[in-house]
Amino acid sequence: MAQTRTTIKGVVHGRTIELETEPGLPDGQAVSVIVEPVVPKNNEAAFEALKRAAGSWADDPEGLEQYLEETRRQREVNRVIPD
Repeated sequence: MAQTRTTIKGVVHGRTIELETEPGLPDGQAVSVIVEPVVPKNNEAAFEALKRAAGSWADDPEGLEQYLEETRRQREVNRVIPD
């Protein structure tokens, strides 16, 4: 069998790497793995952080409302009124 090199992205879970696609190899096939972290672009990193935080207030709607109200107050205090 000819040796071929394929790049497949995946996610690390402890000692297991979950691949995005099938590697096309039979179960039990020995492989060599070179692990390189995927560095997201700046916009992608911000978007991923936003997605992780999106559900953080789901169990505390009152806390969310308090946070938003405090943010509104801070913006009012920091707003510069032109002369």
